[in-house]
Amino acid sequence: MSKDSNVDQNYVPPKVWKWESENGGKFASTNRPIAGATHEKVLPVGKHSLQLHSLATPNGQKVTILLEELLALGKTDAEYDAYLINIGEGDQFSSGFVEINPNSKIPALMDNSTTPPTRVFESGSILQYLAEKFDAFIPKDFKAKTECRNWLFWQMGSAPYLGGGFGHFYHYAPFKIQYPIDRFAMEVKRELDVLDKHLAENTYFAGEEYSIADIAIWPWYGNLVLGNLYEAAEFLDVASYTNLVRWAKAIEARPAVKRGRVVNRAWGDVFLKERHDASDFDGLELP
Repeated sequence: MSKDSNVDQNYVPPKVWKWESENGGKFASTNRPIAGATHEKVLPVGKHSLQLHSLATPNGQKVTILLEELLALGKTDAEYDAYLINIGEGDQFSSGFVEINPNSKIPALMDNSTTPPTRVFESGSILQYLAEKFDAFIPKDFKAKTECRNWLFWQMGSAPYLGGGFGHFYHYAPFKIQYPIDRFAMEVKRELDVLDKHLAENTYFAGEEYSIADIAIWPWYGNLVLGNLYEAAEFLDVASYTNLVRWAKAIEARPAVKRGRVVNRAWGDVFLKERHDASDFDGLELP
């Protein structure tokens, strides 16, 4: 524990909490305690019915991976325009984005093929919407469909412990504090064990069929055990979850996943800030 963390030991919460925007570490500018737009900005509209406004965080990757998987199946109506939302610059607080997602979080989708156009926000809702719209990546068998949704909702409820909990305090916080790191590391390892034990008896999360449950879980927990998230693979001993690693590597090898994970990425050696056509991937050495 760093000497700076001793300050935390002496912290006494005020009677009434007040927002101090500078007290938030690397992502202080991405959150605030009020909702609504901070500035007027009309979002761009491309040529396709599906308009995605996002960033290649794990939640953003879910949607672009599914869209690329749908296109790989030959679902040509799943063609989409993907526009970058730079959360570090506050794009998520523009009037245009807030109209699609009043919660000001990526990803957000507009489907202009409906009258009136349909807005879809929250990554799990977008996955269900697209899977049902295109009749793909949700099992037909009712029991398997229920299992798929079990794991989809598991991911939506569990990932905040990994992202806003462990990831924030271990990787992004301005100084290390042992208590929250220990607390969230314990929870993340419990989650990894839940996943590993399930995959000991199943190829995918809904059984033998690849589904939106896998697409939801992989960008978070797959990236984690593959060493792509928070530089925490050794700390969490992810190699010990052998079934989860097997599954993560299998998903990583899918061509649609390789494409989807770089859409709306604005960093690293391989990135695609915007995507409007399959030809946008030409010349990229996909990871």
